[in-house]
Amino acid sequence: MSLHRSMVAVLLIVAAASPLHAAEPTAAGLWEQVDEKTGKPESWFKITERNGVYEGTIAKIFFKPGEDPNWVCDKCQGAEKGRPVLGLMLIKGMQRNGLSYENGTITDPRDGSVYRALMRVSPDGKKLEVRGYLGISLFGQSQVWNRLPDNALSAQDTRPAARPGTAPQKK
Repeated sequence: MSLHRSMVAVLLIVAAASPLHAAEPTAAGLWEQVDEKTGKPESWFKITERNGVYEGTIAKIFFKPGEDPNWVCDKCQGAEKGRPVLGLMLIKGMQRNGLSYENGTITDPRDGSVYRALMRVSPDGKKLEVRGYLGISLFGQSQVWNRLPDNALSAQDTRPAARPGTAPQKK
């Protein structure tokens, strides 16, 4: 029994002496894509992890005047064809390797093109670089998305709706 207590004591001392490492940030969460020219938000993506695979759906779209708020992916292939872009899974099959994600694809809902994809989370977890490419990653395009608080969507949903003002009635 004395040997057992000694081993437990040694393990506790070693554990206490070891520096605590914060968990690495993941891509899971809510991300904002901004227009690189205007700096205004274009869309929000919700990235989730299921069984070690990361997927991303469009959670919110900031439509410009004249754009169709009922946008559907007319040029997508398979089950996505004709489905509303809002809620559509555009990032598929991403596998985590530290702060990097690979072996996935990303769909461009404007033309239905599917590209190979890479993602990389910044060490502080506040930025996500998303790269779509053909063939090798050198031939592609990257965007940097900003992390949003996980409750940003629900916070918007719970804001009271603006009510039209009621002017006093003249008698």
